[in-house]
Amino acid sequence: MNLVYADEHGNLFDHPDWTGLGRSGDMIVELMEDELIPLPEGATMVGLPHTRPIGIHNASGEMRPLPGNVQAVGALLPQGYTRLCIPGYMKSDKTQKLPLFGYSAVVWKEDGFYVTAQKSDDPERWNPLNCDTTELNVGVERLLAKYPENRLYKHLSNCALGYECLTASNTFLQRWEGAVPVSFSCNAGCYGCISEQPDDSGFVAPQTRMNFKPTVDEIVDVMMEHLNSPESIISFGQGCEGEPSTQARIIIDAMREVRKRTSMGYININTNAGLTDHIRGIVDAGLNLMRVSTISALDDHYNAYYKPRGYNLANVEKSLRYATDKGVYTSINYLIFPGVTDREEEIEAMLGFVKRTGLKLIQMRNLNIDPESYLELIPKAQGEIYGMKQMLEIFADELPDVVIGSYTHVPPAPVKQS
Repeated sequence: MNLVYADEHGNLFDHPDWTGLGRSGDMIVELMEDELIPLPEGATMVGLPHTRPIGIHNASGEMRPLPGNVQAVGALLPQGYTRLCIPGYMKSDKTQKLPLFGYSAVVWKEDGFYVTAQKSDDPERWNPLNCDTTELNVGVERLLAKYPENRLYKHLSNCALGYECLTASNTFLQRWEGAVPVSFSCNAGCYGCISEQPDDSGFVAPQTRMNFKPTVDEIVDVMMEHLNSPESIISFGQGCEGEPSTQARIIIDAMREVRKRTSMGYININTNAGLTDHIRGIVDAGLNLMRVSTISALDDHYNAYYKPRGYNLANVEKSLRYATDKGVYTSINYLIFPGVTDREEEIEAMLGFVKRTGLKLIQMRNLNIDPESYLELIPKAQGEIYGMKQMLEIFADELPDVVIGSYTHVPPAPVKQS
């Protein structure tokens, strides 16, 4: 397992005299053979600026930073893959923060690059290579011409073409899960928010948040265009917006208007679910799917990351329970991080949370964050750290009726009784 590194020009190399390592939380760890899979199609290799890779010098057996003007390398995995370790590195400048991505440990073996990851879903629909740019440009031009006054389509065209957001791209390709952002405001101050960062955070938000309030008619246009097949999904709550349920009134009015016109497809909301009364109204208007973002089922960890305003985890749990009881297919967008999510106390708390809320699906999503900043922010580990692979096995064993995946699914068809 050769250490992989980059030079000052960004060229990738593997070092045959050094063994690559990974990190779990703030601990440097050796990589196990059963943690490694070939670099998935659609993954991206990136350098970690202001870092140096840590490995084992084979001749001496010492664990130390690789000398020279080099930097550590990580892989950004496509949806459908859960990372098991972050890259083994040290910062060469501790004042610098890594860009907001989910870095996975990568090494070179005899036949190519390997990453510490586990396939947790079918990656086909979210493989960037399956987004044809020519077809996408045609779709963007067609819908912008058809709805020249619709600000949502103008906004989403930048998300699709500029940020290469696959959900926004699906809106123009009119397939699978499409986006309909609605909110410029939020009731949380997430530490790792990808659309809005305070000036003194030290992070650069990789996306620009929408800056207008869409009308019901604009929302209905997008929803009606997308809900064109039995398995189509249109989703409120995107990376380019705040919390969608803060705009519950226009969401409810748009949903009711759409359901007067068609029963086709599924309406989904990606939400923090803190505004329980708003969520109830959206559920009662005909919501089909709900995905709730969370990083923990422990209050102190949750509050440190989300910085909720006017709500807490009890509100989130109440919202999920209400939606589940009303027949909504509920899931969580579980932001996971090796060395944290696999802590004993985190696993126990999340198992209880899932069982109490009746969740149907856990979407394992690799947290995009600067590791040092995150670890300084949250509580220290209280119990054993099991490792991500064992954590996934525990979830599968303890929650046999819950789907472990990576993205939103339509509910399984009911079994017909003979």
